Amino acid sequence: MKREELILACTSDIAGKVRGKSFPASQLEKRLKRGIGWTPTNVQITCFDKIADTPFGSFGDLVLIPVEAAVMRLPEDGAPDEVLMLGDIRYTNGTPWEFCTRAILRDALARLERVSDLTLNGAFEHEFQIRDEAPQPGTAYSAAGFRQWRAFGETLVAAMRDNGIAPDTFLREFGPGQFEVTMDPAQGMAIADQAVILRELIHAVAARFGKGATFVPIRGPDAVGNGVHVHISLIDANGDPATHDADGKHELSRHAGQFVAGILKYLDAFTAITAPSVVSYLRLTPHRWSAAFNNLGFRDREASVRICPVSDISDLARARQYHFEFRAADAAASPYLVLAALVHAGAQGIEEGLSVPDATQQDLSLLSPEDLAASGHKRLPQTLEQALELFATNETVAGWFPEGFVDLYVKHKQGEAAMVAGLNPVEQCRRYEEVY
Repeated sequence: MKREELILACTSDIAGKVRGKSFPASQLEKRLKRGIGWTPTNVQITCFDKIADTPFGSFGDLVLIPVEAAVMRLPEDGAPDEVLMLGDIRYTNGTPWEFCTRAILRDALARLERVSDLTLNGAFEHEFQIRDEAPQPGTAYSAAGFRQWRAFGETLVAAMRDNGIAPDTFLREFGPGQFEVTMDPAQGMAIADQAVILRELIHAVAARFGKGATFVPIRGPDAVGNGVHVHISLIDANGDPATHDADGKHELSRHAGQFVAGILKYLDAFTAITAPSVVSYLRLTPHRWSAAFNNLGFRDREASVRICPVSDISDLARARQYHFEFRAADAAASPYLVLAALVHAGAQGIEEGLSVPDATQQDLSLLSPEDLAASGHKRLPQTLEQALELFATNETVAGWFPEGFVDLYVKHKQGEAAMVAGLNPVEQCRRYEEVY
């Protein structure tokens, strides 16, 4: 039977889900101007497709306007391409809707430029797993593991390149059916756009191979976690790198050091944004190679912020290689909100003129509570409930977001948590695995 191409206009929402409405491709020109109808209460649809407590009820109208610079296209043999376009949610008069995740990130990026004349450069590093794959001991990082999944990896890499995402590495990771995909950095809004598109490409390519991918933060209490590492550097107004200073502490420039200090100072209060699911906190524990404390690490893969290594044999100058990564995030979060929180925290650190923190040289989990406090470090929240409380009560962090957003977000996440309340951790992980 004949098929007509549809385009999905979509948004990455509070739940980190990509939701939207489709329209015939022949309508693209008008949809770029008029958008497609949207409803305020959609923002409160949880990852389990239940509507959390909403201030909007059945009232209000918005438009979702697709953006030509943020498109995913995946060809399909004998059928129209699969096409989705990320978009901005606006009021019907065209002004940005304050709770649109792209609008929230846009405001954060503007703040960074305002306080420092700097632009964000970065990339999301994704880990995911193929569902229903039996464990195969001996295949992690192996030639056998690569060989088994080579066609999948090569198809994904080609799809990335065709969609303007420069592939960096693809590898068979440590956990059962686990993979890691990295890409070259982008700037500003494109960092989050590409992160969202890559996740959808992975889901789509896996489906073409008859498989299901999951980005669940962790598949079980004793399982290997799936993290999101956000690689960050700073670019000045001339497009030159602005993260490195050979004479700076840890070789960080003044603004880069302040940016990192801002992240670490406020991390416990915005962890609810970057690790936003109930099971996220099974992963954010010591000795999981994730993050459990608000510390800076030098070559330390358990630090919340890690200064990444620089290769002396690279063809790139040291300043262009120099960057840091944020490790206390997972894919239950919208990339736009993760990046907005990091940028606001960094800008806050610049505004406050914070000092560059010391890099830890010890296992903080071995310290007593008193010694930990004396070291100037904090244990990150250990439950979503605790994280939401810290988020809601920190006036500085709350001030980074539009008026009403904190209350909206907390109610959204409380509604989500209620859906798995009473389940044991194994069943909670299973429920999240199904939706991510």
